[in-house]
Amino acid sequence: MRFSVVLITRDRRRRVLDTLDRLVAPPERPPIIVVDNASRDGTADAVAGRFPEVLLLRAPGNLGAVGRNLAVDHVRTPYVAFCDDDTWWGPGALDRAADLLAAHPRLAVVTGRILVEPGGREDPIVPELRGSPLPGPAWMPGPALGSFLAGASMVRAEAFREAGGFSPRLWLGGEEELLGADLLTLGWHLCYADDVVVHHEPSALRDPHRRRRHGIRNTLWTTWLRRPVPSALRRTGGLLRAVPRDRVTAAALAEAAAGLPWILRERRPVPAAVEARLRTLDAPQMRSRARRYVS
Repeated sequence: MRFSVVLITRDRRRRVLDTLDRLVAPPERPPIIVVDNASRDGTADAVAGRFPEVLLLRAPGNLGAVGRNLAVDHVRTPYVAFCDDDTWWGPGALDRAADLLAAHPRLAVVTGRILVEPGGREDPIVPELRGSPLPGPAWMPGPALGSFLAGASMVRAEAFREAGGFSPRLWLGGEEELLGADLLTLGWHLCYADDVVVHHEPSALRDPHRRRRHGIRNTLWTTWLRRPVPSALRRTGGLLRAVPRDRVTAAALAEAAAGLPWILRERRPVPAAVEARLRTLDAPQMRSRARRYVS
């Protein structure tokens, strides 16, 4: 097999079983690795009982996005398709994404066209991906990206490991942006592919306030870890003008400020060429309706 499928989950037993039913159905029959982030609702036992062919990894605690790092340690294929427990790949999408990675050796990530279920309407983020202004090399098979959506992307395992995977500090929520910047710094490329279709049926079992808090915090952390001071100041100002003035935002800013010591220790601004490319995304992201930090 050219690719494996990695899925992370926590406390969504019914949803992950439905998703796995879809993932084991395609004729490709790729290896599937499920990381259970210390579920308390019997998810891990249910997966083990119903899908013995799946490699189940029981995390000792809720690792968030870092559960994907744990899974990639067990991957033996060149490419890895990430899923959340409420996303699945459409017919032929896995093979198409693998074909693109195989044809372009410096391509690290292929992000697909996300259709929201039920109904199959495009996710609001799709037009932004399709119309990305980021410049890329002439060989790119689709619009160049500066980041990606982990639940709807196939990655090159070699590149993922070289960049260090997802940051344990960020945990979950916009964690892809930091990894995307590091991949670009290492000379890898990311792209969107309109003919790679991924379905997303958002789960109602989520904490929107915590997601927004982590999204704001992680955007600030990533900005100050990787962007030069003028860009970081400009991006921070734009974010602070856009977010609601409420208790959730206040908590996010407090968490971001608490991380300042390690941010200063670990800060590594991207090279000038990468910064020039990322700067083209700042204004579109500030105008984005799909990236609003509201609950």
